[in-house]
Amino acid sequence: MRVIGYAEADLPAGPARQVAELEARVWPGSTPGHDPALHPRTMLLVDAVGTVIAALSLLYKPIPLADRTYRAAGLSSVVTLPELRGRGCGARLVAAARAELAADPAVDLALFSCDRPLAAFYEAAGFDVLPGTVLVGGTPEDPLATDEPGFDKVVLAAFFTDDPGRDRAAFTGVRVPLHPGNTDRLW
Repeated sequence: MRVIGYAEADLPAGPARQVAELEARVWPGSTPGHDPALHPRTMLLVDAVGTVIAALSLLYKPIPLADRTYRAAGLSSVVTLPELRGRGCGARLVAAARAELAADPAVDLALFSCDRPLAAFYEAAGFDVLPGTVLVGGTPEDPLATDEPGFDKVVLAAFFTDDPGRDRAAFTGVRVPLHPGNTDRLW
């Protein structure tokens, strides 16, 4: 197995179809793709013949907070073939995504949310829970927050700045607006 990546707009038709089918299988009714303004990048874990085993998207946007603007990347649409879950495939892909972001001088932090039961999975890949932090996505007219009733999420991050402790403290326990964006996804 190997990890490959593409700008979402450049994803070849075959893998794009496989990702769309996988997402529809795991999340019936989902719509593939992301807002182009977020400069989506697709990362895939594929087998020797090119079958998509796992996929995720990296989304990029500036986030103003406190006295600076952070160059943020978020993980989105992390998915693994259901029959291959529990074999480390998703973990391998998420770890590769974190390594790619850490090596990118244009990224200050990775910031995203997940369902609470999945937090340990992302922590094992090197992300930290930000206690009390709430991400607010959607649009200004129709915001979507990670602490809404029935939408119980946890926020995770990894900081790649010169002073990660200071920056982690700036993001801990605050509401972080991510607008504008799709109303169905935080990023």
